[in-house]
Amino acid sequence: MYSGNQLREMFLKFFEERGHSIQPSASLIPKDDPTLLLTVAGMVPFKPYFLGQVEPPFARATSAQKCVRTPDLECVGQTARHHTFFEMLGNFSFGAYFKKEAISWAWEYITGVLKIPESQLWVTIHPEDEEAKNYWIKEAGVDPARIVVDESNFWAAGPVGPCGPCSEIYVDLGETRGCGKPDCAIGCDCDRFLEIWNLVFMQYNGDEAGKLTPLPKQNIDTGMGLERIASVMQGVDSNFDTDLFMPIINKVAQIANTAYKKDAKTDTALKIVADHARAVCFMLADGIRPSSEGRGYVLRRILRRAVRYARLLGIEKPFLEQLFRVIQEHYAHYYTELKENENFVLNHLRLEEKNFLATLEQGTLILQEKVSSIKQAGLTSLNGQDAFHLYDTYGFPVELTAEILEEEGLTVDLEGFKQAFEEHRRLAKEQSRQMKATLEKTALIEKAKQTGPTEFTGYQEIVSEAKILALFVEDEETDSVGEGEEVSCLLDKTPFYVESGGQVSDEGILQTVKAVAQIKELRKLPNGTVLHRLFVKTGVLKKGDIVQAVVDSESRKAIARHHSATHLLHQALRQVLGEHVQQAGSLVTKERLRFDFAHFSALTPEQITAVENEINEQVLANIQVRVSEMTLDEAREKGAIALFGEKYGHMVRVVEMDDYSMELCGGTHVQSTGEIGLVKIVAEGGIGAGLRRIEAVAGQESLEYLRKMEYQLAEINYLLKGQGQDTVKRVDALITQAKDMEKEIQHLNAKLSKYEADNILSKVQDVSGIKVLAAKVQAADMDTLRQTADMLRDKLSEGVIVLGAAVEGKVNLVTVVNPPGLRGLHAGKIIKEVAAITGGGGGGRPDMAQAGGKDTSKLGEALDKAKVIISNFLG
Repeated sequence: MYSGNQLREMFLKFFEERGHSIQPSASLIPKDDPTLLLTVAGMVPFKPYFLGQVEPPFARATSAQKCVRTPDLECVGQTARHHTFFEMLGNFSFGAYFKKEAISWAWEYITGVLKIPESQLWVTIHPEDEEAKNYWIKEAGVDPARIVVDESNFWAAGPVGPCGPCSEIYVDLGETRGCGKPDCAIGCDCDRFLEIWNLVFMQYNGDEAGKLTPLPKQNIDTGMGLERIASVMQGVDSNFDTDLFMPIINKVAQIANTAYKKDAKTDTALKIVADHARAVCFMLADGIRPSSEGRGYVLRRILRRAVRYARLLGIEKPFLEQLFRVIQEHYAHYYTELKENENFVLNHLRLEEKNFLATLEQGTLILQEKVSSIKQAGLTSLNGQDAFHLYDTYGFPVELTAEILEEEGLTVDLEGFKQAFEEHRRLAKEQSRQMKATLEKTALIEKAKQTGPTEFTGYQEIVSEAKILALFVEDEETDSVGEGEEVSCLLDKTPFYVESGGQVSDEGILQTVKAVAQIKELRKLPNGTVLHRLFVKTGVLKKGDIVQAVVDSESRKAIARHHSATHLLHQALRQVLGEHVQQAGSLVTKERLRFDFAHFSALTPEQITAVENEINEQVLANIQVRVSEMTLDEAREKGAIALFGEKYGHMVRVVEMDDYSMELCGGTHVQSTGEIGLVKIVAEGGIGAGLRRIEAVAGQESLEYLRKMEYQLAEINYLLKGQGQDTVKRVDALITQAKDMEKEIQHLNAKLSKYEADNILSKVQDVSGIKVLAAKVQAADMDTLRQTADMLRDKLSEGVIVLGAAVEGKVNLVTVVNPPGLRGLHAGKIIKEVAAITGGGGGGRPDMAQAGGKDTSKLGEALDKAKVIISNFLG
């Protein structure tokens, strides 16, 4: 029996022996691909090669790729093979070989290396792919009776672009795993026939009309799920029973004081927790942070689902850190980021789990209120929309909701919940479809592929002599452009830095003797070609012209000051706060720097001062800034800090500031720290869970900032008619005075409310034997209105109070029923009808409720009708 780790290694070695370059798994964050939130397949890192955007550095590749998919999230734990995170083994060809080799090697690996009996294997093909069928029969020796035609065997990257037929290899797991139907075969929904390998033959380019044109280069993209092949080779019933999952499942069972294979409900929860914990740990290790949008929301949703199902197992305390240790132990030897980014993973696991447990508590209270309302209304079931709201907003699985309701003798409308859930999923899928974009095959991109990468000269010089290789107005190539026109320009070389790594693009001009064009935008295409978007200010630019490309030197210097200051800030934070500080993002402009970093509490004023002092000490030391190129391994051995979540090439650029700071960086910098000038932190705050942001200015911008502060201080002194030395005392005295006046106003309002309460008690009327007081009062806000209602409740020992006040063009209303439940009256229902007359709404508890209205002219009418509304409720 092979372990999961052995199967991964065997696959990669098999294809390495056949001339394939083993590629490490790419990040779960797709690089330069706005159409994807997450890496969902093994081919994703190679998309630029398949789409012809970039020339591949190798003709053959093989990889074990980390992937995350969530469209079938609800199926995880319910089936034998659905997961959120999984590993995709694959071999890829970029024009080096095609169907013959792909089919032969796949069959050789399955039958010769893994030794799966041919009698258990089936193959599917596209009905029009006779070529593949012949290779399966003649090259691989597959029995024609075991080849099945499937019309769905066609793969495309999108509506247009590379596409082609595919072949799938299935394993027959035996009748005991089947549904028992006489027609059970490939394509049946049962677990008998398991697809283990998909071979995609990308041989066409599809256009908008659906026409398929043969590609000049035919490519291969295959994918085999490691978890699936492990289940086959280890002879177990499901992917969850393999050694890839069992250590995690056993740990969850231990924490929950239960056992796997005990009962179906427990097993489902154990599988979900194990699967989701694995996905969460890998996503965090790649630098994805929990958030309320994008891939961060996907991470948060998976993590919360794990915690919810752990609750069903009786786990009520934080547990994810324990599971991370198990996952790290079994996976970190191959996926080293689990070890390298351990602190980041643990900090976010702890914080997110703690916060969600608090949210769950809040959801429990909401559900308890729902239970009370259901019982008071004489109902026996929670409606599906409310159940879904608890699921979507507070993270309650409907099973947990049903369990709590069952204890109260109530049920949940599961059909209504399913309808609400399906509607939510439909809307989510629609949004997902709208988010995906198709790649445009523009003439400009084709030209860029011909010209190749643009040589960057900006590290050595800020003025370069360059040749115009192409000019484009919109998507049409042109030989010349004149004054007032906007144009996209391709040069053979450029000194302009293109926005990358947080540093903004350079500013500047292209000029000849007769023409000047302003740089409007710079963009680097996937193949490394730099696109210069220009506005022609004077003269004419022509294709083939030799131009001077001139970087704005003042702008470049200001950007460099802020970028070098960012490196000093990073190291200063690590010294003051601790080594756990990791860069999470940055923005470097000529005006300022912004630095995002992992830290779990606000910086104190003393810490900010310490960081500022540390930076400026290094500036005054005038440290030389050295830049060198070396291999990634050499840089790591030297201790260079890499940007978390970033993937680097073999050769990297290292920026060193003596022995104080050393980072991998492709940006532009000062030659010595003394050029930076004064660095001043101007803002510090939180931007998300466990994430802080510092903004700072350097050099001339620091001077401007301090002058602005001095001017504002002078303005304050002028208004206070005081001197600089007593400004703080005078402002403090004003604040104290304002607070005292506010307290006096509140005291006077309370006295006024008491006076008014005594006066309006004369308006009490009898409605069907109940004292009812409905009156308009003066109240500056809702708090004052509630205080007035509380005073009247104390004075009116039994009855109903309805008070209204007009405040700044709006209506405030409060209703009190005392004692609660008096003659079956409900304050929330009464106020809802009263508020409706003023064009508003509201609600609340049976004993007290508040509401708002829009039309102040209707307030009198609403209060007059309050008595009728109460009478109607009394029957």
